[in-house]
Amino acid sequence: MAKNLLIVESPAKAKTINKYLGKDFHVLASYGHVRDLRPKEGAVDPARGFAMAYEVIERNEKHVDAIAKAAKVADAIYLATDLDREGEAISWHISEILRERGLSEGKEMHRVVFSEITPRAIKEAVASPRRLSHDLVDAQQARRALDYLVGFNLSPVLWRKVQRGLSAGRVQSPALRMIVEREEEIEAFKAREYWSITADLAHAEGGFTARLTQLRGKKFEQFDLTNEADATAAREHLVDAAKGRLTVSEVTSRERKRRPAPPFTTSTLQQEAARKLGFSTSRTMRVAQGLYEGVSLGAEGNVGLITYMRTDATALSNDALVELRELIQRDYGAKALPDEPQVYRNKSKNAQEAHEAVRPTSAMLTPRSIASFLSDDQRKLYELIWKRTVACQMIHATMNTVSVEFALRDSSFRATGTTIVDPGFLAVYEEGRDQKNEDDDEQRRLPRLEKGDVVSLTDILADQHFTEPPPRFSEASLVKTLEEYGIGRPSTYASIIQTLLGREYVLLDSRRFKPTDVGRAVSNFLSGHFKQYVDYDFTAKLEDELDAVSRGEEAWVPLLERFWQPFKALVDDKTETVDRNEATGARELGADPKSGKPVSVRLGRYGAYAQIGSKDDEDKPTYASLRPGQSMHTISLPEAIELFKLPRNLGQSAAGEEVTVGIGRFGPFVKQGSIYASLKPEDDPYTIELPRAEQLVQEKLEAIANRIAKDFGNGIQILNGRYGQYISDGEKNARIPKDKEPMELTLEECIALLAAAPVKKPRGGKAAKKTATKKAATKKAATKKAAADGGAPAKKAAVKKVASKAAKKTAKKATKKAVKKAPGTATKAATKKAAVKKAASTEA
Repeated sequence: MAKNLLIVESPAKAKTINKYLGKDFHVLASYGHVRDLRPKEGAVDPARGFAMAYEVIERNEKHVDAIAKAAKVADAIYLATDLDREGEAISWHISEILRERGLSEGKEMHRVVFSEITPRAIKEAVASPRRLSHDLVDAQQARRALDYLVGFNLSPVLWRKVQRGLSAGRVQSPALRMIVEREEEIEAFKAREYWSITADLAHAEGGFTARLTQLRGKKFEQFDLTNEADATAAREHLVDAAKGRLTVSEVTSRERKRRPAPPFTTSTLQQEAARKLGFSTSRTMRVAQGLYEGVSLGAEGNVGLITYMRTDATALSNDALVELRELIQRDYGAKALPDEPQVYRNKSKNAQEAHEAVRPTSAMLTPRSIASFLSDDQRKLYELIWKRTVACQMIHATMNTVSVEFALRDSSFRATGTTIVDPGFLAVYEEGRDQKNEDDDEQRRLPRLEKGDVVSLTDILADQHFTEPPPRFSEASLVKTLEEYGIGRPSTYASIIQTLLGREYVLLDSRRFKPTDVGRAVSNFLSGHFKQYVDYDFTAKLEDELDAVSRGEEAWVPLLERFWQPFKALVDDKTETVDRNEATGARELGADPKSGKPVSVRLGRYGAYAQIGSKDDEDKPTYASLRPGQSMHTISLPEAIELFKLPRNLGQSAAGEEVTVGIGRFGPFVKQGSIYASLKPEDDPYTIELPRAEQLVQEKLEAIANRIAKDFGNGIQILNGRYGQYISDGEKNARIPKDKEPMELTLEECIALLAAAPVKKPRGGKAAKKTATKKAATKKAATKKAAADGGAPAKKAAVKKVASKAAKKTAKKATKKAVKKAPGTATKAATKKAAVKKAASTEA
């Protein structure tokens, strides 16, 4: 048995490291976090110095047991989890579990860190271990406690005031606010008209264009021409002055140097992968994790290809710099090398977390040489990291910018262009941009021109433009903005975005974030009532304080105390005082032309809807769901009135049944008799006609008919399912044994298989959860009441409960007897019940 136990986070990393350390080491994986706060109220107790109640994560219990078993017989334990705050916390949790189980006493406990999984890095780390950093652990605990306190206290307020099942987060909420505010900017934006004037010029070396820079002795500004008449007059004036040619009045040339971008940090990697590869932040981190933990390179076995991918640092190790310079000299020549290595300043104040940038573990492993061993995503991301790292140590690019002026009486035009004198690092890599600038002249080439040259004028063009609103955030621009504001940390950006998408607070529209009505309601509610806690500066300051804890400059408990007391007081106040309609962003649009009743839009359990009338009216209000793409924040009165045209009566089917179209919980549908059929994406419920509706119903009937393989006539059927045939009675489903022929099964065999089958769980588990919660609340209230009454009525209640059960049992027996006496009636009732249930389930 190996005398040393080394614990890492992932099995892939364990596999790679195992071969480097030999038989003296047993390498095991924790499979990520091993403990977390108990998922219930009171897991963080402010009254006891923010004591935190942890428990082993259920899915990782077997891995924890395996670590404990190995630790029992090991002489020394090496905690080799990731080198950031999260990794430090995982190591601490493992050490605490082992201590609580009495397995660490008398054993050496070491903390080892490495930023790359290579034989040299692993052996060096094991040879020079350190102690656990309790400052980093405290910072992570404070972060976790804050997230818990915000989530467990703010989310219930959202449930009561906005909608059930919502959540608020310390970092996700300011990020959501950012997206919502941008959407509101776009909606409030008023486009302005403006006109530009350009000259098309002809030259032997190729045609080019020049922009108007001066008009009638005045500098030409963007909004100098704001209508067609003025633009046409200006163009005619210039055409008349030019007489078919322009003369070069001045040529200026300026040489400039452009430095390469620094090597990747986590956030710049996420941004560039989004821009250039179209990767989401979570996809980038998932692929990077695989490259870091190790990829099998044939005979070489598993090799870690990049350094640790969660970092704020732009530094490179001396060994990496030496290797990069060797590669550049070999592949691009000595002229591509600067005299000294390029040094990039690290913005991070956290010395303990300032590791290396994301780089290849060996620059000599070129993308081409290992491409055959990588998946498509791995190859793309590795190539991006490799190119950026190599380019960052190459010589600057030298550009020559030329500007040519064309004077024309009281006006002038200018043409600009750039030539690359020496590509330098651009021979390998150029950083992407979120937006292309229309006036970017970097790629424009100009012919050789000198002062006094006369150039033929092909035409002068006046073009109409309109100002555009700011663009919605892409993943790259959102990450960049979060980083600029100091909100969150690079390692959390992917999970923030996933939470916003998963909660359906935002959706991706053409790869840009658009807030949903629910997202806007949540953001506006928090911004209106918990302004401080979604404030960008406040969130960034809190992040800085957590960083100060990780550096040992601040204690974590006083930080939590300063946050908790005013936060809890505000939560208690808003729970009682905020009106739900105001919280959800309900809007009154005007009056219904027919009834004169108010028309409003509101947020309900299943999304936004329009309403005519109010609950105080004698008649019940009428409701209509919003159409896809409509928002309760922008919908107009005429658009809302249009919604009440549903349900529409389309006429009668050939069988004489009424055919209607409407919108239900699961979207638009056609109804004929008791049959519901969903509309296809191309069908519009407001314009669909009877023939198409009948076609959809026929398709649904055929699908139902094809679904039933055998019907016993008493509710029990053999059905064709997605994974083969099965038995169902509407309440329970039963598998058919492999040795049985489905169509040969008897009714008795089907009844026996159904009796042995497990009870179907409610879809999504929500119904079951709701019932359980209700039961628990009732039980709790009854117990509390009994306790308050001195306990005597509890006995009475128990007796009453037993009597009630006995009465129910007797009634059940009587019902059974009645069913036996009148089988026709029972069958009829069962059939009716099944039909109602079936109709409800088919409305999809």
